[in-house]
Amino acid sequence: MLFHHILTQRAELTPDATALVEKAQNISYGSLAENAERVANGLLHAGLKRHGRVGIYLPKSIRTVTAFFATAQAGGVFVPINPLLKVDQVRHILCDCNISILITSSDRLKMLTPILEESNDLRTIILVDREKVEELSMPASHQQLLPWQELLEASPTPPYRVIDTDMVTLLYTSGSTGKPKGVVISHRNIVTGAYSVAEYLKVQAKDRILSVLPLSFDYGLNQITTPFLKGATVVLMNYLFPKEVINQLERQQITGLAGVPPLWTQLAQFTWPAEITKHLRYITNSGGAMPKTTLDTLRKALPHTEIYLMYGLTEAFRSTWLPPDEIDLRPGSIGKAIPNAEVMVVREDGTPCAPHEPGELVHRGSLVALGYWNNPEKTARRFRPVPSQINGLPLPEIAVWSGDTAYMDEDGYFYFVGRQDDMLKSSGYRISPTEIEEVVYDSGLVGEAVAIGVPHPVLGQGIVVVATPAKGIEPCPKSLVAVCKGKLPSYMVPAEVIYQATLPRNANGKIDRKKLAAELEDLFLET
Repeated sequence: MLFHHILTQRAELTPDATALVEKAQNISYGSLAENAERVANGLLHAGLKRHGRVGIYLPKSIRTVTAFFATAQAGGVFVPINPLLKVDQVRHILCDCNISILITSSDRLKMLTPILEESNDLRTIILVDREKVEELSMPASHQQLLPWQELLEASPTPPYRVIDTDMVTLLYTSGSTGKPKGVVISHRNIVTGAYSVAEYLKVQAKDRILSVLPLSFDYGLNQITTPFLKGATVVLMNYLFPKEVINQLERQQITGLAGVPPLWTQLAQFTWPAEITKHLRYITNSGGAMPKTTLDTLRKALPHTEIYLMYGLTEAFRSTWLPPDEIDLRPGSIGKAIPNAEVMVVREDGTPCAPHEPGELVHRGSLVALGYWNNPEKTARRFRPVPSQINGLPLPEIAVWSGDTAYMDEDGYFYFVGRQDDMLKSSGYRISPTEIEEVVYDSGLVGEAVAIGVPHPVLGQGIVVVATPAKGIEPCPKSLVAVCKGKLPSYMVPAEVIYQATLPRNANGKIDRKKLAAELEDLFLET
């Protein structure tokens, strides 16, 4: 089964059922599948090659989802680009994976114009909000502009042949040493994940799922694939304010909602209408641990709603889930392995840890991604042979070594301890401190600087930049934050900038991040 079969098979079974809701617009499974097939023909006419990358830089919409399925159906690879990303981050993705076709809007095209000449592989730009493009100037000499409508009118064209182990999407995630890495996801990865999650969440055709997470996030993309697998309805929402999420839950009679800890912390502060508790069947959390106070508040506000606490990483999609009836019995647990996956905790030499002994969490199975795009060195560090391989296998099976420290109890339930690298976790995103530091240094306003994560009651971690002043320049935190706002997506912008005369060093002469983090541990908890 391939990614786009999730849609085409559902369209055959229940063509008139509502697939997507976008504001006042609805589209059925049958119509969505028809549009995806037409757009697939249009992409092939526009020059899409087998496994060619199609960048999709749009807010969440019916056309965005259509583009995902159309690219897969044509035999290409869709690359969702988070609409919050700024020009520099988009430039990196366009060039890193050699995107040949970009689907976007007129206003985003204007923002990207300064970098499009650098995108040598980008040949076609498709605008979803223009019926005519003749009056627009060409972004670069080697590129053509096409309106979305032209794709829909293309004649039928045979798609490229692909199989389930072929890549279907690249999901970009921050790395510990700077620029985001493209995680290569196969058709099998996505389909297996959809089946697994649908099984333990008991998703049904009558469910209505509110999609608030970015579709460039594997957890967000799953809010499309899992409901579609079962013929449920997905209500698309470009998240703005927590109160509006609650309004949508009530207005749209939502039965399932997925969120990250900062969102749940914000939602827990509101009074939930009693009507919601009658239809909201479940909520899920991933992307970090939900604070206990938040969990307790939500359980009181939603007495009839099942709460699923989960753990996952883009390289393996989802690893563990905690059944709702185990929350009180196993406080702090991230659950047990999801269906069709094996999760283990091992020592540095790969031998299994004893119960309650901390070690590295390792995930094996058909959810394991194909590696990092065009990055064999980082792939070799994260994707390594399964510990304790069966003797006699001619080729080693590859697992994801998460870089996270955890332990397992006697019953197979896991508990998260911490990360082994310097990655930050804020607003549900894994964030590279190096990427922030590069912008800070480029500002010319600092001598030395580090970005660290400090416990935050809403964000999970608040980002703090600790810096020394640049020679001859008066320290000005507001100016540095303003530079970051212009260069970084909102979730990467420091919540606080602190200037010091010097920065502490560890025994290796490096800036001691851990010492700074310990000194500032209560910074946001005191405010």
